[in-house]
Amino acid sequence: MKNLRRGFERFCYRHRNKGIPNLMLYISLGIAVVYLVSMFAGSYDLYYLLRFDKASILRGQVWRLFTYPLVAGFGNGLLMMAIMLLCYYSLGRAMENVWGTFRFNLYYLSGVVMMDIYCMIFGGVADASYLNLSLFLGYATMYPDAQFLFMFIIPVKAWVFALLDLVLVIYGLVAYTFPANLFSVISLANYFLFFGKDVLNVIPVSWRANAARLFRRKPKKAASKTIPFPSAGSYTATTARPKADYMHKCTVCGRTDVDSPELEFRYCSRCNGYYCYCQDHINDHVHIQ
Repeated sequence: MKNLRRGFERFCYRHRNKGIPNLMLYISLGIAVVYLVSMFAGSYDLYYLLRFDKASILRGQVWRLFTYPLVAGFGNGLLMMAIMLLCYYSLGRAMENVWGTFRFNLYYLSGVVMMDIYCMIFGGVADASYLNLSLFLGYATMYPDAQFLFMFIIPVKAWVFALLDLVLVIYGLVAYTFPANLFSVISLANYFLFFGKDVLNVIPVSWRANAARLFRRKPKKAASKTIPFPSAGSYTATTARPKADYMHKCTVCGRTDVDSPELEFRYCSRCNGYYCYCQDHINDHVHIQ
């Protein structure tokens, strides 16, 4: 599996400039155009023409398989729609800069196709809301410490919003009935498919370290081994002599750098051997010959 993912990443890197550049710009502009036309026309004819509808697709209106992302967010106010589209474009652009055009196009297209297949088999109306949510999760996975201004005032890190989004996905599994309850999972399948183990990046490093420490197995104490010698009876291996818990010890007063960390220790060059003395005795001791 690792080799397959590595090969896929190399393939995407070699073709990173192919595809539709600024894909999220075109999608955001398309949503804005459909929204504004419907608002000024006072009707939802364009919305009903582009939204996902299984019966209409089976009658030959196959464009609905790919145009339903253009009607995402209908029902929101104008200000909320503007903020939402700005977020879609900014997050998508950031991911495309890191991945390249080709891989980002595959990322978004795979989410659309998986939702199409699910809705054509099990029914329901495909919705791109969760698919666009995967853009935020992808950005939070790449930049977990990036900050957003909640309500334009409160700074909140990206991983906090990402965990909140995952909680909403789990809530959708419980709150809705089949097949709508699995829309969130199907729409986010491309996120788990493209990121793999990197999805753990949304969890703070300190949390992961504490979890690893909690579930880490304690090493077993090695028992002493008995090595038999035919001519000398038996020999029992003993543990090595414990090392001293200090580095420097004064030859005169016996103080060490552990019990007296404020002292300085030096070695005397005139003594015959390596003899250490503290700052009080380095110049006041009998040289050992």
